[in-house]
Amino acid sequence: MGRFAGKTIVVTGSGKHKGLGQGILQRFADEGATCIVSDRVIDDEAYEVAAELRARGATVHCIACDVSDAAQCGALVDQAVAATGRLDIFVNNAGIGFMMKPLLDVDPADWATVIAVNLSGAFYGTQAAARAMIAGGRGGRIINIASQAAKTGFPHLPAYVSSKHGMIGLTRATAVELGAHGITVNAVCPNHVTTGLGAQQNDYFSKLLGFATVEDYLANMAAKNPMGRPGLPSDTAAACAWLASDDAFYVTGEALNVSGGEEMH
Repeated sequence: MGRFAGKTIVVTGSGKHKGLGQGILQRFADEGATCIVSDRVIDDEAYEVAAELRARGATVHCIACDVSDAAQCGALVDQAVAATGRLDIFVNNAGIGFMMKPLLDVDPADWATVIAVNLSGAFYGTQAAARAMIAGGRGGRIINIASQAAKTGFPHLPAYVSSKHGMIGLTRATAVELGAHGITVNAVCPNHVTTGLGAQQNDYFSKLLGFATVEDYLANMAAKNPMGRPGLPSDTAAACAWLASDDAFYVTGEALNVSGGEEMH
């Protein structure tokens, strides 16, 4: 039996192949957790993600949720508890934001959309999860997937960078309130990971920075990293597994860099 046997984990934005959400659920499935795959739409790709988790031996449920809608976040948690009897770990992973434009060209609607998903969605998810965890009386773990962009600035990403900085503030504020209930709240801050969203960023910034190819851009990125490579979903998943474990019970309100030494504050 794995260390998360008998526990339920919900990961928002986890219905895409090679995404951070899938990588996180794979790690927890391997360690015995009951897994909730959630995305804005539960489509064939999400069902394939679920099937792969079941092949690892996990019990898996799929629940649709648009995290920008508070009512849907509440329904996600309610359905997860109804299906599994409990909620132990909730990961706010859903995110958008590679609407890459210079500051003066950013459309207010794009700004609002990014904030609604990345920051308001994390708030709605945290609130719903905390209510269920308090009612369950067993404590819990809330983990926010932030970004290196939560620690530093990047050009042409004002909404994304702002939303991820805000997620750190949300992490710290909620950790203070929820500690008395045995609930820890932490953030994980990966550096660049080539997921579906990351691939869009690669293409944009390789051109912006004058690289001949995306491959040249990625090679330059790897050369500047002390560990010699960009991040992988499994790196973020490992950090989440530690934060969700009993070993990290006294760790809360933290923003943990998972960047191969690229980000050190």
